[in-house]
Amino acid sequence: MRTRPLGSSGIQASVIAMGTWAIGGWMWGGSDEDDAIRAIHAALDRGINLFDTAPIYGFGHSELLVGKALKDRRDKAIIATKCGMVCNTRAGELKMRSTASGPSEHGHVEVYIYNHPESIRREVEDSLARLQTDRIDLYQTHWQEGVTPIEETMGALMRLKEQGKIRAIGVCNASVAQMQRYRSVGPLDSDQEKYSMLDRKLDAEQAPQSQAQWCSKNNAAILAYSPLVLGLLTGAATPDRVYAEGDLRRTHKRFTVENRTRIQALLARFQPIAARHSCTLGQLVIAWTIAQPGITHALVGARTQAQIAENAKGGEITLSQKDLHEMNEALKGFELVM
Repeated sequence: MRTRPLGSSGIQASVIAMGTWAIGGWMWGGSDEDDAIRAIHAALDRGINLFDTAPIYGFGHSELLVGKALKDRRDKAIIATKCGMVCNTRAGELKMRSTASGPSEHGHVEVYIYNHPESIRREVEDSLARLQTDRIDLYQTHWQEGVTPIEETMGALMRLKEQGKIRAIGVCNASVAQMQRYRSVGPLDSDQEKYSMLDRKLDAEQAPQSQAQWCSKNNAAILAYSPLVLGLLTGAATPDRVYAEGDLRRTHKRFTVENRTRIQALLARFQPIAARHSCTLGQLVIAWTIAQPGITHALVGARTQAQIAENAKGGEITLSQKDLHEMNEALKGFELVM
């Protein structure tokens, strides 16, 4: 498994990271603890050393599972978690209401985006306890809000770094202007953004520069989340597949029968390239993702050992310029019905 640096932190992380949203269960129809722990162990065995989690994933359950699985293997793992999505305050900005299974207009749990220093200090202690560790390798603000000055947020993160509780600082879902404000206070090592064949705003030309350009110029890693679009690009999301209650894909606009039919046709065009590399379509899509300019790591979700084995190979494939050209040509003008 190849590794790449997380900005200027000195941390070398596998190009494929295990995303742990799904093992938290919330919005994924539940999860199996034993399967999740076996998957984490399998990831380490396959050279995946970066594990991305967050307190909101299963309302703490994902962090608990990551901590339990890595307790006796801590020195082999790079743990990335987040702050800023909180349920214990009405400060900041309301992000969503949710039930136990997922977001709902009438949900009884209110989730706010709140990056205030006091809240961050409380969150980091809670995460350290759930993760059963004395340090977090990469600590990221999960979303950005307009109530707390970014300079105050970054100041709190820098103090946690000075105390040895976190090793590197990152952001998620941030604009260039926001990242510039973080960087005015201290080193910013990464930006985590939604990025896939269907989500490419990250590398769109913007004035004066795109997020990818900014990160490249300022030595910040880019962690692409949802590169397989919740499994839509694996080939397994066939038009006849039925998703269980509580699984967000059951009502997701991208997962209509019509869209899944369109995706299957797109993936069929990739099949000759996958055959050349003796890989699956999902592995090919992962390889395409980490081959894109500026993208340093791909966060791929998994709940089982089999999914880990599938994802890991995607990080071992090197695509030629011919491969990339053919895939990009197939993507030109492709759209889903929304």
